[in-house]
Amino acid sequence: MDVYTQLVQDVYIPRMVRCEQTFENPTIEQKDVPEVILQQIRQPDFDKLVQPGMTIAIPCGSRGVHNIFTILKTLVDYCKEKGAKPFIFPAMGSHGGSTAEGQLEVVNGFGITEESIGCPIKSSMEVVPIGQTEEGHTVFIDKYASEADGVILVGRVKPHTAFSGPYESGLMKMMTIGMGKQHGAEVCHKAGFKHMAHLVPLFGNVILKNAKILYGLAVLENAYGGTAYLHALHREEIPEEEPKLLLRAKELMMELYIKKVDVLIVDRIGKNYSGDGSDPHVTGAFLTPYAHGGIEAEKRVVLDLSDETHGNALGVGVFDATTKRLVERANFPLSYPNAITCTELKAAKIPMVMQSDKDCISVALKTANGMDEKHPRVIRIKNTMELTEILISEALIDEANAHPKMKVIGEPEYMQFDENGNLW
Repeated sequence: MDVYTQLVQDVYIPRMVRCEQTFENPTIEQKDVPEVILQQIRQPDFDKLVQPGMTIAIPCGSRGVHNIFTILKTLVDYCKEKGAKPFIFPAMGSHGGSTAEGQLEVVNGFGITEESIGCPIKSSMEVVPIGQTEEGHTVFIDKYASEADGVILVGRVKPHTAFSGPYESGLMKMMTIGMGKQHGAEVCHKAGFKHMAHLVPLFGNVILKNAKILYGLAVLENAYGGTAYLHALHREEIPEEEPKLLLRAKELMMELYIKKVDVLIVDRIGKNYSGDGSDPHVTGAFLTPYAHGGIEAEKRVVLDLSDETHGNALGVGVFDATTKRLVERANFPLSYPNAITCTELKAAKIPMVMQSDKDCISVALKTANGMDEKHPRVIRIKNTMELTEILISEALIDEANAHPKMKVIGEPEYMQFDENGNLW
């Protein structure tokens, strides 16, 4: 037995009970997406912007936006119906390996091909200057987009995981970093996340002023990952309306209603759950001090990687301890490019590595300062995207029963470990 295992072998691991959390769930079904979009963009003040013969550039980002194919297909078909010539272009900063081929692969991965979407897809990393900020930065956008007669923006509005401000992920960021390609991503990231909330609208407003932006389609998703709202915004409306949509997006997010625990156990992290592996707006474990939210936990542990992340362990560094199993599954060279690009190397660090799930949980309980050892406050979640059913320790039952959006649905049981100390 390892020395560290001996140190934690007698730690009390509390009984856990299943608990349901409920969330607001406004939803636009996939079959209704075209109608919702067309009702807005066929209004005269939008409809007049797309004219016969115009080339229309429509961006596609790298994040897995729900119903993205249907959204883009609706816009493409509408433009063609108007006699315009639409095309899709990747707008994803440095993602896709910072190559035109890699970014095209990302777009194709969403099922968006020239055949399926019904228009050309123009992928290039070439950018051209579009103007200068009042602070002297030269602002660049995608070459193809700059040559088009008009651009219809599409972007999901949601909180960013590394900075907070009036504009986070959304249309402004889509223009600044997405359409700015590697150059836009590099300029903003080199300045650091401390300055991102300032730079995103600074660059975005230059693009709104100088590029041929027709309007934007803002996408909001509900807590379950479905499409909640679709809002068409005139270019002049974007600076004022996007911050309001961001506030609504924050209201729709999944969260843990119990805000203070001794230990948070996360079964799996992965890029399929969050760009950071786990959503810090849930865990409270942010890569930078420039974003806030989530729960307060004395210790946080992660037990494994998702299959879908293919070994990308980005984000494991924000946890206090992990398992040997996770480290053995990790492909760290695959994880490093994201950390290098965003300049936050903490994301790829390795926390304390324990032999088993039991040891990992035990070391967190052993080192949680100020904890009532007989009544530890513990939450266990599958990942940061599935929070409708969680496990809470007995010490949290009264608090859960008192919350209007929580319901205890089981009886307390001890966690079951196999002969190797891993959870069944």
